[in-house]
Amino acid sequence: MAAAPVEWPGLAGLELGRADLSGRGILITGGSHGIGYACASEALAAGARVVIAARSRGPLEAAAARLSETYGGGRVHAVAADVGRESDVEALVGEAADVLSGIDGLVHAAAVLGPIGPALDVDPAEWFETVRIDLFGTFLVARAIGRSLRASGRGGRLVLLSGGGATSPFPNYTAYACSKAAVVRLVETLALEFEAYGIAVNALAPGFVATRMHAETLNAGERAGAEYLERTRRELEAGGVPVELPARAAVFLLSDRAEGINGRLVSAPWDRWWEWPERRHELERGDLFTLRRIVPRDRGQGWQ
Repeated sequence: MAAAPVEWPGLAGLELGRADLSGRGILITGGSHGIGYACASEALAAGARVVIAARSRGPLEAAAARLSETYGGGRVHAVAADVGRESDVEALVGEAADVLSGIDGLVHAAAVLGPIGPALDVDPAEWFETVRIDLFGTFLVARAIGRSLRASGRGGRLVLLSGGGATSPFPNYTAYACSKAAVVRLVETLALEFEAYGIAVNALAPGFVATRMHAETLNAGERAGAEYLERTRRELEAGGVPVELPARAAVFLLSDRAEGINGRLVSAPWDRWWEWPERRHELERGDLFTLRRIVPRDRGQGWQ
C-alpha cells in the first residue's frame, strides 16, 4: 500500500514506503499510539506482519483494529505487556515469535516521560520507575529479541528509540534524559555483541514529534523550565516533526537497504539517512553518528 510523501525541509519528492519488508515479522512496543503506532502503520505499508505491544489492553486492541481495517486482517496482532517486567517481556517475545513464525525485527518505542522538575525536588521512586521502563525495559526487550534471533539463526534488525537528552543536557527531565542517553550506549554495545549472530542494532531519535508526552510538559508548567516550556508551545503550534518521518526511518533501518548500518544514532529529521547506503564504507570505518568524549584536539586545541 503506497504512502504519501512527508512534508519536511529537504525531503521534497522522497516517497514513503520505499523500503520493502514483505514477509517480515516485526515486533513494535509502544504500538498503541504516537510514534509506535506510526511505525506499525509504515511497517504494514511496507509488507510486514506486525505484533504491537503496550501496557493498556483497551487502547492496544483499538489500535490493532484500526490497523487491521486499513491494511487487512490477519497481519496485526496485539499483546499487552509491561516492558519493564522480565516475565512480561519473555511472554511477549515468545507469543510474537509464534504469531509471526519468527521475529525479523524490532522497533522499541515504549517509554514514559517520568517526573518533571529539578533533580533536587523530584520523587526518587518516580525517577527510578522511569529508568525501569525506559532503560531497563529497553535492555529486557533487546535481550529477549536477541536471544530469540540467536536461537533461530535468522539474523535481524533492532531499532531502539532514543531522543530527548541523549545528545545534550535536558534539565528538569533527568530520569528521561539519562535513560535515553544510556539507550544509545546500550545500542552501540549490543551492536558489537550481536554482530556475530547477524543482528544489527541502531538507535533512532525521532525529533520533536507532537505526541501526548508533550501534554505532560504543558501541565507541568514552570517545573519544566521556562525555556523548554516555551519551546514546547512553539513546536506544537508549528506542528512539530511529522510522525511519518521517524516511522519511515524505522522501516528503512529494518530493511535490507540498511545492511551494514550498525551501532549508529540516527536523527530522523536531521540526518540524510536515506543516503547512508551509499556511505556505508565511511560509516563502517569510523565513529560517525556515535556518542564520544570530546577532547581538546577535536576542537583544534593543543593541550593534553
